[in-house]
Amino acid sequence: MTTSLQKWRIPQRLIKSYDIVFSCSRRLLHEGPDTIEELLDRHIVKKEKQLDDEEELLNRRRLTSTRREALGLYRDIIRATRFFMWPDSRGVLWRDVLRENARKEFEEARLETDPEIITRLLIGGHDAVQSAIDKLAEKQRQQIQKERGGGD
Repeated sequence: MTTSLQKWRIPQRLIKSYDIVFSCSRRLLHEGPDTIEELLDRHIVKKEKQLDDEEELLNRRRLTSTRREALGLYRDIIRATRFFMWPDSRGVLWRDVLRENARKEFEEARLETDPEIITRLLIGGHDAVQSAIDKLAEKQRQQIQKERGGGD
């Protein structure tokens, strides 16, 4: 074991030259503040950067949560369009028309960064999906009542 350690020993002359180079570079890299004002300036700048980092972290969290909400809304729209299976006047299924319009609107709002506008868009989207599903359900109830009433 001692022979293997001896094999890795660094010669003393290299250690001394390394210490000289290291101590010189250490002095050049960090000479330290000359005055109290410089010391305070360095610390004040660091605190401002930390606040910026905290604000950036909060913005990222907000964007991540709104991104999740937007993806959830998009999935809800895709799920809801499954019920629109009849064609429009051109012969295209309403399902496809609704999906295409939803995709277009999401692409238009993709680069939006204002949290207030994003929130408005998300709330409006959720409301639109819910009202479309409610109207569809109401029309289906009316259709079922007509069929039951006409069959009696």
